[in-house]
Amino acid sequence: MLGSMGFLANSVLAVGASGVGSLAYGLTEAQAFKVRNLDLQLLPAGSESIRILHISDLHITPAQTRKINWVKSLAKLEPDFVVGTGDFLAHQLAVPAVVEAMNELMDLPGAFVLGSNDYFAPKVKNPLSYFKTDQEIRAEGTALPTSDLVYELTDAGWLDLNNKQSVTEINGLKFHFRGTDDPHIKKDNYAAVAGPFEADHFRFGVTHAPYRRVLQSFASDKADLVLAGHTHGGQICIPFYGALITNCDLPLGQAKGLSMFGETEMPLHVSAGVGTSPFAQVRIACRPEATLITLTAKVI
Repeated sequence: MLGSMGFLANSVLAVGASGVGSLAYGLTEAQAFKVRNLDLQLLPAGSESIRILHISDLHITPAQTRKINWVKSLAKLEPDFVVGTGDFLAHQLAVPAVVEAMNELMDLPGAFVLGSNDYFAPKVKNPLSYFKTDQEIRAEGTALPTSDLVYELTDAGWLDLNNKQSVTEINGLKFHFRGTDDPHIKKDNYAAVAGPFEADHFRFGVTHAPYRRVLQSFASDKADLVLAGHTHGGQICIPFYGALITNCDLPLGQAKGLSMFGETEMPLHVSAGVGTSPFAQVRIACRPEATLITLTAKVI
């Protein structure tokens, strides 16, 4: 009996130690920021290469000095254009911190959409709730200064793509940008931008949460590339297996990185994002990231 009790006690201690170790590792990995490089041959033949910096899910709070300084450093990559796919904020006083982090990036041409955390402050949640695929998503919580964030980004000249579209030139090539507001809280209205893209333009789609209904709309209108975020790449993943959840209806295998969507095999890039909720500041087997996408000419 005493032996059994000792075995049980040792097992409990082992599990506890493993849990503490995993938590410590997860806290460390959440600060192990990296830049991922991706080359895509999608431009018309003869085009010069174009560098697109994809940032997502910063979830910035004013006290996150390390993250703020890392985001600042991204300007050294010298992208031609920056795309932000939402969830910049994680605190009611975060807008000045976002501006501080992105000050030099905002001097570059860019475009953005919003995520639910740009509208409502994060709340403590039961982690198991993310596994409920039939849960009702409600747009509620303490309101954040969304209009201040939008003002700062648009005042810098960035394109607001929240159920909007716009055309611009990058390195002499014409781009037609089209985006939606956050599908996760059902603020998307693709009908407001639906229809054929401008002829002879690169067809670029942007959204925060990569729900299939929105991706299918982009695919039906023959987008050349769609960028999204929201999933955090699964955030807590199993090594050599990957994500356990995507927090939307996207398949697990498309939780982060490049994949092809639908019958048209539309290129889709989902960022694993930079931050986390301030109430779950851990990542396991899923480092925080920004992606430098180099678009090059198609090989004929």
